[in-house]
Amino acid sequence: MAVNNQKKSQIISRQRVAERGEVFTAEREVNAMLDLVANECLRPDSRFLEPACGNGNFLTAILKRKLSELRRKYKNSPYDYEKQAIVAIGSLYGVDIMRDNVEECRERLFSIWNEEYTAHCKSEASEEARQAAKFIISRNIINGNALTLMCVDAEGNDTSAPIVFSEWTLISSNQMQRSDYTMSDLLLYNDNSEGNLFALSEEQKEEGGIFLRRYITHYKKVQDYGE
Repeated sequence: MAVNNQKKSQIISRQRVAERGEVFTAEREVNAMLDLVANECLRPDSRFLEPACGNGNFLTAILKRKLSELRRKYKNSPYDYEKQAIVAIGSLYGVDIMRDNVEECRERLFSIWNEEYTAHCKSEASEEARQAAKFIISRNIINGNALTLMCVDAEGNDTSAPIVFSEWTLISSNQMQRSDYTMSDLLLYNDNSEGNLFALSEEQKEEGGIFLRRYITHYKKVQDYGE
């Protein structure tokens, strides 16, 4: 379901409701739903996918919970906080058919992440980490159609490009692995995964070219490899 800030109307226009079924969820209801999985909202690597993310109320609320827990846990270690904050932003995925919603969702997520990161790490905060977070958000929040599993154009029409998600995994003290998969493959091979988006066996990951791209680099340099 699309989401929006509680202070705004639950609809932008009747036309958008009629054409896209766009009705926003209030903040109170968002938090009540997240309370049902409260422990998962505290784990930086617990992944969440919102297939109709709107402008991001669910995802921003989850991010706030994750970062609050990280600040408590790593209050005396800006270095560890930075790494886990990158993991946290890499755990959130969203798809929306409306481009303005996608752009606003990305902006809100980065604004929240950057404000918390800067406040906690202070002089140790780096522009590289900020650019890494911004790049991950651009990969994870996608302008697409979650029903057809395809990216869409500015008018919301399907293109020939499939929705692709990147799995971000911290595999050592400072090395992060990115692996790309089409959303259709993740759903096809995930029937028994109990909702874990990337719960594929190594055999499944290698079978038939399911994954599209993979590289390992410093967690602050994921953006250096481009799209």
